[in-house]
Amino acid sequence: MQAEFRAPRRRVRVKEDYEAPLPVSRIPEQSSQFRAELINQHVLVCHPDHIQKIHNQGYFGKGVLSRSRPDYSISDQWEEHEGVFLPVVSQSRYDELLRWAGASLSAQGLDEEVVSQTLLSISQPVTMEDVRREGGGGKDRQGEEPGPVGGACRWGSEVEPEDERKCRQDPQDQSTEQDPGPSSDQDQDSDSDSDPDPDPLVPGPGFVLVVSDSEMCVLRSPLTVSEFLQLSLEEAFFLVYSLGCLSVYLHQEPLSIIQLWRKFRSLQPDFVSSFSAYQHYRSRGWVPKGGGGAKYGADLMLYRKGPPFYHASYSVVVERVDAAFGSGAQRGFSWRSLAALSRITANVSKELMLCYIIYPADLSDGELDSPVCLRRLQVQEVIVSRWVSSRERAEHEDLIG
Repeated sequence: MQAEFRAPRRRVRVKEDYEAPLPVSRIPEQSSQFRAELINQHVLVCHPDHIQKIHNQGYFGKGVLSRSRPDYSISDQWEEHEGVFLPVVSQSRYDELLRWAGASLSAQGLDEEVVSQTLLSISQPVTMEDVRREGGGGKDRQGEEPGPVGGACRWGSEVEPEDERKCRQDPQDQSTEQDPGPSSDQDQDSDSDSDPDPDPLVPGPGFVLVVSDSEMCVLRSPLTVSEFLQLSLEEAFFLVYSLGCLSVYLHQEPLSIIQLWRKFRSLQPDFVSSFSAYQHYRSRGWVPKGGGGAKYGADLMLYRKGPPFYHASYSVVVERVDAAFGSGAQRGFSWRSLAALSRITANVSKELMLCYIIYPADLSDGELDSPVCLRRLQVQEVIVSRWVSSRERAEHEDLIG
C-alpha cells in the first residue's frame, strides 16, 4: 500500500521547549553563518554557539560524548558554593581524572618528574577569590572558560590535538570560547547580557568541587572536556545545500557545494540515494535520524518535531531502483528477511517504510557528480504491514454485520 502517515506517539515526559527549525537562507549576507570541520571523515561543529543553535533548531547531529543532545559535562551534578556554581566530583573520580591527565602528559614526551610536579600543582586547593578572578569576573552565566591551567591537558573525541585546536577557532569571532555551564534542556540559551540580575558566575570546567567523606574543597580540573556536535553527511549537506546556513572546512579551506558533494560521495558510496531520502523527509517536516535506525535494521528513523517530543513513527529502509523497479536494490530482501524486519519494527511500536529512490534509465554517472541530479530522482514510499487474519476477519464481519 502507499505510505499513509499516522499520528505519532507523544513522549510522556518532555523537558524542553520546541524551537522553530532553521530557516532557508538565500541572502548572501546571512548565509553560511555556521561553521563545521571535516576531520577524519566526520563533520564536526566545534563552536559552542553554533552547536546549540544547529542542534536546538531542527535537532541536527548528536554530541560526540553524549547520547544525543551535546550537553556532556565533567560532572552531572553542579552545586552553588559561596555564590559560584561548580561541578561536583568525588575524591575517587578526581583521582581518576588525575591519572588520565598524567597518562596524557606522559604521552606528550614529558619525563616522570615533570608530570608529577604538574599534577601536584593542579591538585592544590584554591581559594574562591582565585576562582572568581580566573573565571572571568562573574559578569554572566556564560563565564569565560579559563582553559587548561597548571599544565592540565585538554582532550576531545575523535579529534587530533592539532585539528582540535583549529576546530575550536570561530570563523567570524576569534574571541575566547564560551562555556555553557550547568543548564537544563528548558533553560539553555535563555540568559542574555541584557538581564538586569545576572546569575552567579559559572567559571567553566577549570575548577571542580571535590567532595570526600570528611570535607569538600575546590581544586583545578585536571582535564577540560570538549563536547562537539557530529553531523551525518546527509545532515551536513542539507545544511549547506538546502538551507544555506553552514560552511564545511577542510584544512582551514571552505569547500564549495560541488567539492563537498564529491567528497561525501567518495566517503559514502550510496550518498546520492541516502541524501535524496533525507531531503525528502526533511522537506515534509519530519526529523530523520540515521544513528538509531541501525538498531532496528533500518537506515532512518522519522520523528515528528524531534526526538525529545515524540517517539519515532517510522523505520525507513532506503532502496535505489531503476524506473521499472527491476534492478539496483541494495538489500535484496527475501520474504523471510522482510517479515523478520517487519516483526522487529512492530515490536518497537513503529511502522516499516520502504523508500525507493527511482533513478531514470538515462541518468549518467557524470550527472551524479553534481547535486543537480537530485531534480531527476523520484521518491516512492511503501509501508510494509503484517496481515493478521483474525483482525482482517473481524473488520470484514463488522462491515457486513
